[in-house]
Amino acid sequence: MILRRLFIIFGLAAANVVCALPKIAPPPPKTSAADDALLRAYDAFKAGDVAKLQRAAAQVRAGTLLAPYLDYWRLRLRLEDAALDPEVRAFLGEQAKTYLADRLRGEWLKELAKRGDWQSFELEYPPLLQEDSELRCYAWLGRLVRGDDSAYDEAKAVWFEPRDLSEGCGRVADRLLEAGRIGVEDVWRRARILFEAGQVAAARRTLASLPQAEAVDDRLLHQAGSAPKKLLSALPKGMEKRATRETVILAAVRLARGEPEAVAELMRGRLGAALEAKDQKYLWGRVAYEAARRLVPEAISWYTLADPAALNDEQLAWRARSALRAGDWETVKDSIDRMSVSARQDPAWTYWYGRALGAQGRADGAQAYFTKISGQPTFYGLLAAEELGYMVAVPQPYHTPAESEIEAARANAGLTRALELYRLDLRSEATREWLFTIRGMDDAQLLAAAELARRAGVFDRAINTADRTAHVHNYKFRFLAPFKEIFAEQSRAFGLEEAWMLGLVRQESRFIANARSPVGAMGLMQLMPATARWSAKKIGVAYQPARVIEPPTNIALGANYLKHVLDDLGHPVLASAAYNAGPGRARRWRDAARPLEGAIYAETIPFSETRDYVKKVMANTMYYAQLIGGKLIPLKDRLGKVPARSSGERVDEDLP
Repeated sequence: MILRRLFIIFGLAAANVVCALPKIAPPPPKTSAADDALLRAYDAFKAGDVAKLQRAAAQVRAGTLLAPYLDYWRLRLRLEDAALDPEVRAFLGEQAKTYLADRLRGEWLKELAKRGDWQSFELEYPPLLQEDSELRCYAWLGRLVRGDDSAYDEAKAVWFEPRDLSEGCGRVADRLLEAGRIGVEDVWRRARILFEAGQVAAARRTLASLPQAEAVDDRLLHQAGSAPKKLLSALPKGMEKRATRETVILAAVRLARGEPEAVAELMRGRLGAALEAKDQKYLWGRVAYEAARRLVPEAISWYTLADPAALNDEQLAWRARSALRAGDWETVKDSIDRMSVSARQDPAWTYWYGRALGAQGRADGAQAYFTKISGQPTFYGLLAAEELGYMVAVPQPYHTPAESEIEAARANAGLTRALELYRLDLRSEATREWLFTIRGMDDAQLLAAAELARRAGVFDRAINTADRTAHVHNYKFRFLAPFKEIFAEQSRAFGLEEAWMLGLVRQESRFIANARSPVGAMGLMQLMPATARWSAKKIGVAYQPARVIEPPTNIALGANYLKHVLDDLGHPVLASAAYNAGPGRARRWRDAARPLEGAIYAETIPFSETRDYVKKVMANTMYYAQLIGGKLIPLKDRLGKVPARSSGERVDEDLP
């Protein structure tokens, strides 16, 4: 009865969807001499070549759309020259409230701080719209220089960040140390945090700030970072000394990152016996966390040896995930209860808390938690709605921007500059300009900007901008389907669900045909060269690297590979994970003893990128199925059960 209700609600919504959109004009080619000159100027800026930049800029007509970038690049390369300060101020005035003005202001503020010009810093800091951690540290430093000791309490949080300190934050840390606001306990705490994050060099620099009487043995500390197993196999003498004992703990933390089982064995022997109870509990917390991230079944029992009150949100999250795989709903609930307020508000933990309550027979409480997130267009929002007996439909009516709204967007200098930068393939600069410009826009303005980007063929900006609307939506923009005819053809040719293909590509490239990842993946379906070569051979076509980014070729090669991993793994959730992280990993992430709910498999994927990817691909598929008239299948049914690993099955092979 519930399933019938799901299909009725879903079907009515899908039946009213109209997917027709105005045609998209292809972007004009970048062939003009002015384009070439501007690109040469950009290359000179990136190379730090002021003279070459000046020569190229002279060939670009004054007053052109991107002329402010030429001025910005020129000023940026010479900010350390105090004689340019009047020109910087003039630029900030002329370009007030623009992305370039804010970016230059932030960089100039850092230069002012390095010079110690705190008077100018204090004047220029308040108008800044987008700051970073370095600027926050310089702002605290400026206050300390002026004698504002209240900055000490605010700035101390920087000391416990799990990364090396930037120049400005390092200067603040020095002030904290000199003022006695950081003690020995704080130094060791930071060292542990850094070792936990694998920041061994930063930890060694941190420990150099210990008083001479508390100093560590450099030889032991080096061994803790580079050969922890060797250090732990024969504990050093002097374990009664704090420095020695803490160094041993750091070695155990380091080893646990790669071999949690080995540290667990040591903890049951001499290592555990040599440590105080609180340090034992701390290390068991690290061992359990690292083991949980590797899906080691014993992790759930090792968590019982830790102090649950001392676990941070990330450790508690993996305690909950281990409990999900073990079917231990009480521990799932307890782990979520112990998280911070902000962590508990994550839709994932709202959903699993509701499931835990339901497993304990508390149906009313479970429904209350599902209701909290059931309206959200996310993986867990969709699942929560299904737990309540309905399927989330595409919100209607769609808000279609009027031509007057689109013209207003086209008149926005920031948006038009961004589109011009996209046309020139200066994507990183373009995206920063676009994101700065759309901040603070209302829903109607966002959708007009999204349509402007769609017409220009900048599909990622169209999708991401439409994704930001809060109350008025257009899901045809959020879930664009460029090249739909090619996807439809290839989905039929390879027997794949078109909605799933579109959902995967939306996550892979946002339909940017010439997308290239930092690791070399290419095109709409983000194919690595080896994968493209393998796929071309499988379908009997010549591999031509230059054609891999062409949509018809890229989609055909990608569809073939996707079909292969689906046939090989037999499950769309596994195949989605495999497409992102490789088939071998997708196999290894299954449970060795029993089948897992697809949602539990997805939530317990060890790689955060792949975990997020799989959830979004499956949620995207649900919306595309509605928009293109695909199969109306509840998400929980799509996720199904992920089978257990078979005994003797090889899980270390990837394709190609």
